[in-house]
Amino acid sequence: MQMIDRNLVRGLLLAAIALGFGLGALNYKVGDFARAGPGLFPLMVSVILLAIALAMIVRSRFDTPRPLAFNPRNIALILGGLLAFTLASHFVNMTVGIVCMVFVASLAGRSPSWKLNLKVAAGLVAVAFAFKELLGLNLPLI
Repeated sequence: MQMIDRNLVRGLLLAAIALGFGLGALNYKVGDFARAGPGLFPLMVSVILLAIALAMIVRSRFDTPRPLAFNPRNIALILGGLLAFTLASHFVNMTVGIVCMVFVASLAGRSPSWKLNLKVAAGLVAVAFAFKELLGLNLPLI
């Protein structure tokens, strides 16, 4: 039985996601850089992700194959982190949601550190505040 290469699967999955969002972005007006339409940003991100995916696929042909393995516990923890973010954002605010998400999702790592979690959460909250203030997004951060 032939082993499934983890690096190749990662590249293919990222390429599929990039193509899905890129093709979806074409349903909106793209415009140009002087007058960007709603489809320009997702299309640009998709092109960048597709380039990264293609590099991963090519690189997987030259690297030593690694076996693909699933860890159901880690998958459940990441999904739990997203659920914690959603529930905390809905019932409290998005800042608490971000902190909950970081702390729950970090349990999927090898050695969770509450100090590192606080730094990551603070960085994500700062990005959310920047989006709110600089881009005028209506985010329930406080």
